[in-house]
Amino acid sequence: MTSLSPSQSLLATMWSALDGDPGALAAVRLTGEGDLPSVFATTDLAQASVAAAGLALAGLVSSAGGPFPGVSCDRRLAAMWFSSSLRPEGWAPPPLWDAVAGDYRAADGWIRLHTNASHHRAAALAALGLDAGQATREQVGRAVSGWRASELESAVVAHGGCAAEMRSQAQWASHPQGAAVAAEPLVACQHFEAAAAAPRPVDAARPLAGVRVLDLTRVLAGPTATRLLAAFGADVLRIDPASWEEPGVVPDMTLGKRCAGLDLRQPAGRAALEDLVRQADVMVHGYRADALERLGLGAQRRRELNPGLVDVALNAYGWSGPWSSRRGFDSLVQMSSGIAEAGMRAAGSDKPVPLPVQALDYATGYLMAAAAVRGLTRRQTGGGSQYRLSLARTARLLADYPAASGQSPLAPETPADVHPHLEMTAWGPARRLRGPLGVGVAAMAWDRPASPLRSVQPAWS
Repeated sequence: MTSLSPSQSLLATMWSALDGDPGALAAVRLTGEGDLPSVFATTDLAQASVAAAGLALAGLVSSAGGPFPGVSCDRRLAAMWFSSSLRPEGWAPPPLWDAVAGDYRAADGWIRLHTNASHHRAAALAALGLDAGQATREQVGRAVSGWRASELESAVVAHGGCAAEMRSQAQWASHPQGAAVAAEPLVACQHFEAAAAAPRPVDAARPLAGVRVLDLTRVLAGPTATRLLAAFGADVLRIDPASWEEPGVVPDMTLGKRCAGLDLRQPAGRAALEDLVRQADVMVHGYRADALERLGLGAQRRRELNPGLVDVALNAYGWSGPWSSRRGFDSLVQMSSGIAEAGMRAAGSDKPVPLPVQALDYATGYLMAAAAVRGLTRRQTGGGSQYRLSLARTARLLADYPAASGQSPLAPETPADVHPHLEMTAWGPARRLRGPLGVGVAAMAWDRPASPLRSVQPAWS
């Protein structure tokens, strides 16, 4: 019997977590070769997660009465989409990272500070006793060197910021949060009984046309999910508060979406969001585990508003354990879970070596998209569904797949990898990488260019 490749094995695991029919795996064609430089099977993770979303879309097409379409996923392009897909012409987006974000040597190890959001920067610098407006990277480094990493991590978190001590995989496995995450499913799913939605015709060329997706996510996993849903026809409406900015990634991640704003701290904002939820097919959100509950928009309330809603939720550190409500990002989870430490040891380096891309974000995002489509498929014969995923659980999956020996690098990008369509974004003209995924006659294509946050009214089109 032929053994599975890492990509095939990862895809089978993901598809099982999504409660997919194992027989459908035969419809997938994984093509291409090459690897990102990584101590883990990062390129296999990329190909498998994109293919999982494609399988879910194929299942939706089939459920509407059509034949089960074939799914193809190009390994090299999938890996390239795990970084920026945007190729600006005559302009450049802002830097991805704040000037003081990054890894620092503490008194007893390493710690990463995530300061891209202004309030997260202020929190980290307050914990260090530094002026948020004046501190330089050198000053931060000196201040960090006087702290034990675990104590500074706790101090930054207590100030409302984001930081992660570098731990080994063994340390994470014995940590209460690491143990909690290991016991969670890759995709947690709960179905709710309700009247079946009216049958909706599915266009094999645009399988998600007419589907309304309410997007309450930030960089990068959730926006990856909703960008993929938009690629196959979904009407995606993203909602942000007035205070939120992510300038380095908005031109890349808002492709195909309309972006609006609401203040959910105000009754009018919450009422407007509830109205949007009532009319949505899918809601994707990346708030911390307790945030929507505190706003009166918890899971029970969302089901009351829309019993058939497909509800897809993301957090950083899992849904159980002491850190289930902790703020976090891909780069922090890599530090916490032992990925950066494993990379450091493999490279013989004296500092953390993370994955070459923010693979936890992107892979989790494509799995979120797959979950949303699985929920839409089920909704045709039943009620709503809730799916929960986390960056830390995706990290746990990747940890089971060390990189194979004798890797060959991915071939460099060429002009043929870029789609000829000129996208007139709000910042200037740009082109996109060609999509890595095909589902029968459906290919990745977007109906709207990337647009700024809060640039339209919060209403369905």
